[in-house]
Amino acid sequence: MKNLPSVYADLQAKSEEIGFDMPSDVHAGSLLKTLVSSKPGGNFLELGTGIGLSLAWMLEGMDSDSKVISIDNDEELIEIAKDFFERETRLELICEDGADWLSNYSGEAFDLIFADAWPGKYSLLDRTLSLLKLGGFYVIDDMSKQPNWPEGHDLNAVELVKILEAKEDLTITKMDWSTGIIVAVKTK
Repeated sequence: MKNLPSVYADLQAKSEEIGFDMPSDVHAGSLLKTLVSSKPGGNFLELGTGIGLSLAWMLEGMDSDSKVISIDNDEELIEIAKDFFERETRLELICEDGADWLSNYSGEAFDLIFADAWPGKYSLLDRTLSLLKLGGFYVIDDMSKQPNWPEGHDLNAVELVKILEAKEDLTITKMDWSTGIIVAVKTK
């Protein structure tokens, strides 16, 4: 793929080195770059930093007036991300349980929320969506069966889709592409 973020190859190599088996798909990253690019001066949230692959795409698409908060509960992964993005002034990396952070956050609403962790996706969904600005994007991936899913997790994904489809304040698009992506926009 053309136009990979400058740190992408190094992040992939580090991911392989430490045996991180949940890296974000390159296509999902490219979509995130496009979506954040549509929100100049945007305020973005990533739930589930992982090793920072999706974050690299988001930062690549952001303008100089945008900012992103990225949260993960794995201290080792946050430290790796800090090493890769240490000079990035538009980024706030937080090592905290996503559910705790979501429950206590009282700042500005977000133009895009990428929920790539249990909190914000399978738990605290209403709280997460309440933090989305009108016209803001809610993005989730891994909605198609993944090889690392535990037994029965496919039922969680099916239930989540039903919940999102029933929300009257969202317009959603389900994509059978990449790892199975859903993009929703807050309309009310």
